[in-house]
Amino acid sequence: MRVHHRTDGAGRGLLLVSSLGSALELWEPQVGPLAGRFRLVRFDQRGHGDTPAPQGPYTIEELACDALELLDRIGLERVSICGLSLGGAVATWLAANAPDRVDRLVIACAAARFGTPDGWHARAAAVRAGGTEAVVDGVLERWFTPAFAAANPGVVAGFRAAFCAVNREGYAGCCEALAAWDASAHLGRIRAPTLVLSGSEDSVAPPDRGRAVAEGIAGARFTLIEDAAHLASAGQPAAFTRAVLDHLTEEAR
Repeated sequence: MRVHHRTDGAGRGLLLVSSLGSALELWEPQVGPLAGRFRLVRFDQRGHGDTPAPQGPYTIEELACDALELLDRIGLERVSICGLSLGGAVATWLAANAPDRVDRLVIACAAARFGTPDGWHARAAAVRAGGTEAVVDGVLERWFTPAFAAANPGVVAGFRAAFCAVNREGYAGCCEALAAWDASAHLGRIRAPTLVLSGSEDSVAPPDRGRAVAEGIAGARFTLIEDAAHLASAGQPAAFTRAVLDHLTEEAR
């Protein structure tokens, strides 16, 4: 699967893996600070942004293999990875199953399981029938705190537009990947130094779920991002970026 991608900066490789319903522009607040230290690689998951949408359902393994194919294509043998939400599941799979490719790991706004299989299948059916517009309002309510949404209507409008542009089959296929995902079989195999981040107001992957992920990975650390909902990288970009950068550059200090 040839995914659309963008690279910025130079240095050690850092793969950024986006959430369900967002394109690579999700990471714009992080590009400036991180590209000064790393060669950033961002990509659009299946059906998101400019990546095609094959017929679903998909699996997390397939989405992870899309990322590995991209790394092979651009000649990066070993990278650090930061994944958010669905991207956190993909990052977890990569660290557990392709450990020679992963230097350091950040799992953000993620849980061992997201919701229930029935809920994901219902959402996939709703989106196949009515497009992503059918679910956008509820998603945005979970992505941002009410205070952030009120203070930053332009940011929220941009994410709404990007979400509504996601291909319905691509979104539904990714929902089905999350319906089948269970990280519990993978966490114990992760050996990369790991940071788990949670937003304090995240109702999708609450902090206790993030702490449980960290407890399942040997030596992992947990950090809470205050006043952030599910899209913590956008809701609290400075705190999120600082935590990621501190973890990824720890060896250099």
